[in-house]
Amino acid sequence: MSWLSSCRRFSTSRARFQALVALTVPQPKTASLGRPKEWVDTIYRTNPIDASEPTFDKILIANRGEIAVRVIRTAKKMGIKTVAVYSTADSRSMHVEMADEAICIGDPAASESYLRIDKILEVIKKTGAQAVHPGYGFLSENSNFVQHLQDMNVKFMGPPAAAIRGMGDKLESKRLAQRAGVNIVPGFDGEIQDDDHCLEISNSIGYPVMIKASAGGGGKGMRIAHDEKEAIEGFKLSKNEAKASFGDDRILIEKFVVEPRHIEIQILCDAHGNGVYLNERECSIQRRNQKVIEEAPSPFVDPILRKAMGTQALELAKAIGYTSAGTVEFLVDANKNFYFLEMNTRLQVEHPISECITGVDLVQEMIRVAYGHPLRFKQSDIPVDGWALEMRVYAEDPTRNFGTPSTGRLFKYIEPVGEGIRCDSGVREGSEISVFYDPMICKLVTYGKNRVEAINLGKKALDSYVIQGVSHNIPLLRDILTEKSYVKGETNTSYLPRVYPNGFTIPKLSESHFLILQGVAAALEVSRSLRLSQGNQNKSSQSWDYVALNDEDATPINVKKSEDGLSINVFGKEFLLPNWDMTKSVVTLNVDGENFILQIHGRGNGPIWTIGFQGATYDFKLISPYTYSLLGLMPLPKSGESTKELLSPMPGVVRSVAVKPGDKVFKGQEVCVIEAMKMQNKLVIGADGVIKEVKVKEGDTVSDEDLLISLE
Repeated sequence: MSWLSSCRRFSTSRARFQALVALTVPQPKTASLGRPKEWVDTIYRTNPIDASEPTFDKILIANRGEIAVRVIRTAKKMGIKTVAVYSTADSRSMHVEMADEAICIGDPAASESYLRIDKILEVIKKTGAQAVHPGYGFLSENSNFVQHLQDMNVKFMGPPAAAIRGMGDKLESKRLAQRAGVNIVPGFDGEIQDDDHCLEISNSIGYPVMIKASAGGGGKGMRIAHDEKEAIEGFKLSKNEAKASFGDDRILIEKFVVEPRHIEIQILCDAHGNGVYLNERECSIQRRNQKVIEEAPSPFVDPILRKAMGTQALELAKAIGYTSAGTVEFLVDANKNFYFLEMNTRLQVEHPISECITGVDLVQEMIRVAYGHPLRFKQSDIPVDGWALEMRVYAEDPTRNFGTPSTGRLFKYIEPVGEGIRCDSGVREGSEISVFYDPMICKLVTYGKNRVEAINLGKKALDSYVIQGVSHNIPLLRDILTEKSYVKGETNTSYLPRVYPNGFTIPKLSESHFLILQGVAAALEVSRSLRLSQGNQNKSSQSWDYVALNDEDATPINVKKSEDGLSINVFGKEFLLPNWDMTKSVVTLNVDGENFILQIHGRGNGPIWTIGFQGATYDFKLISPYTYSLLGLMPLPKSGESTKELLSPMPGVVRSVAVKPGDKVFKGQEVCVIEAMKMQNKLVIGADGVIKEVKVKEGDTVSDEDLLISLE
């Protein structure tokens, strides 16, 4: 236990600290939950907690981040003590502080902490935890871990090891599904041996084909190939990703269903032979086979299709002896034919939207089932009540391949709140988004009586969500919610490349919105000037003039005081900005009858005011008319030759380098591969030429925009 004794332990010191606080500070009734009561606390109508029902005294959560926080909150409501485990990178994380006990299990890399079965088992022995909730990812679908727990007489909040093994292997899962009467996609029922075998099978099935890891999940180790060249490349990359992510590089190939919907069925089973499906989730909007926006129910599914898919999902669960919460994923074509994709033998990331429309707390039921209780409801008790969206907020730059990871510290972070808004997160202001783990910041859920209401609330919540310190994908999420085909419910797995064929770019403001935001920037500058003057400015000064610079355009702006606020004239357009508290990060202004939710990010040199609007941020540079008159005397900056340098588009680890100094290369040629968040990314050179310098080697860790390779 040397590693354990050397790590930071919270259990004893926290108990002393909390005892001291209890003696000196009045404790609110909701303190045990880690936050005030929110709307989400009211949604569990179908399975309210029965305080008289026996349950565990203490459980361990073998995970981190938002899912660990999610499990802890339900456990505390049920009166169950919790044990958190954490890596040294997570020592100040929310789940560590919320748990009753928290014990360090190793270094930041998951292989040295959250994937170390031996260390977690030792913590279980030390703390006396009676059961383990695995969350998702890490050890949640590791049958060896489940077997160890069973040998220790510790309950696992998930299915039996045999069910995990059967569904965790995509080759075996297809065989089991077929025997259970579930529709399957045509493909090769075996393991792909090498490049030649890959080509043989791909050609026999017919392109396009899906090449994917047998032990995979979460979109890792998956590639679509449309020809022989892509098949060989996809086989190599998928095999490498599979080895890195799952320690298993077996690959299978199956027919790729063109433009299907990705629709999944949430199931819940107990050990007494009872099982229900909690309707479907539409998960078609994806990038790199990872979900971006989900919704429940699906706008495509009717009651007949829902029942057929739900029935097959439960038949599969019954055939493999499944217990606990799980998800059966299907591909659904335009004619409503559906095919088994895979079964996730764990709690899904997107489970909150199923909770919203059914009123079932899935975590509570996982705890109850693990303890041995039967389900308290039957299929007819499961409603489809309202509509819910989940928007995955990632620390990513959406303008780079729909999302390359961003790392850094959240120096400003404010989550949206209100009726129908749920934020499942494990971060707060000051939290660090590191290269070691998934870059998801939060699962933002909005709920309404219907789809339109849920979408409108989603737009409002995204507009109010303040994230500063890292890049994030809110601009993409916000744009999707207003896109015509999405609003009509016309989505499929090719949605992003279809709607954004050249990639996503920050939306250009309409002329009227652009002028209004320029006026807001000028109003902020006036307000700042008045505060700095501290009454020394000439009190007769009632008017201010600026020139707003944008690319090559210059816009004159005049600001005047009025009784109701500030009167703005931007290039001839006049409007009134009402008085507002300019110290707030998020403000709602009504201008000419239209409501604007704005984020005031602050003032930089120039001066440049940065304002957030509809998910994106925009910079507005303001100068005096006199300064503008001098700009013509300034020399123009020289432009560089950026195509001769290859910069890292993300932080990550170099997995391979294909060139050396002196090599002749051609534009578009692969020169290196970088792994970020367990995804392998092929980098190509931007111009023809000869390699001058290679700055990295295999195994090096690089940051965003680090120089990798240069040309002569």
